[in-house]
Amino acid sequence: MEWLAKLAVQAQAKERNLPSPCISVCTMELSSGLCRGCLRTLDEIAAWSTLGDEGKRAVWGRIELRANLQAGTGGARP
Repeated sequence: MEWLAKLAVQAQAKERNLPSPCISVCTMELSSGLCRGCLRTLDEIAAWSTLGDEGKRAVWGRIELRANLQAGTGGARP
């Protein structure tokens, strides 16, 4: 998931109009409660369209952390 972590860094750098993390691989992983495609929770997915840029940036930050943890980089930025 290193590619998703890199995408998260790029998205967080945007000043406004942050893109959706959805990549149309919408399957929830029961053990983690995260979408396999974008690493968001159901609550984050449901709230996305109502979030402002700061809220979306926070979600992207959590996605970056999750992606780095899955990639074995311990959450650190490359």
